[in-house]
Amino acid sequence: MSLESLSSFLSYFWEVRFHVAELAVQHVLLSLMGVIVGTITALPLGIFATRYPKIGNYAVDITGMLYTVPSLAILGFMLPFLGLGWLPTIMALIIYSWMPVLRNTCAGILSVDSAVKEAAMGMGATPAQVLFRVELPLAFPVIMAGVRTVAVLTIGVATMGALAGAGGLGELVFTGISMMDTNRTLVGAIPVTIMALLADQLMGLIENRAKSRMGIRG
Repeated sequence: MSLESLSSFLSYFWEVRFHVAELAVQHVLLSLMGVIVGTITALPLGIFATRYPKIGNYAVDITGMLYTVPSLAILGFMLPFLGLGWLPTIMALIIYSWMPVLRNTCAGILSVDSAVKEAAMGMGATPAQVLFRVELPLAFPVIMAGVRTVAVLTIGVATMGALAGAGGLGELVFTGISMMDTNRTLVGAIPVTIMALLADQLMGLIENRAKSRMGIRG
């Protein structure tokens, strides 16, 4: 980028800074809803899949197939049923968040040493206590890795929400592309990139803090 282009970009950013801030807040809220609801729904499904593998394998396969569908196609499929706005966008983000959390939950729980679970049960622990006091704490790092992946992915996919009238920084990105306006496109794309990086770092801090409180090393 030349000095003149950089000066033009900074000048344009300063002009629209308040609009960018407003769209950034919308983008954060969209992404946050997708991550939270997606994780809350995928985590129990992952636990269920480890308990009933014959049924659970179908759930893993279905979420895997949905993950391969382009985000724009999923959003387009939602529009006739849910209309425009936040709802179809959040639903698309939730669907995209299922696979990483679901698979990492299964992988984390199944990786727990059976001897550890048997020892807990030998001490009188109930199946629920084994799950919440042994399996989930030991599987936490693997599960959290899936949530971190989802957080970064969701922030990027949330740009598609602009096409459904949900707002967010995607408005600047797609408007800039349609108008062949580089400054407008960058003003939308750069904050999305920064948000994704910050989200990954924040999730890392949360993971380390939680692992420290649970006494998990590494």
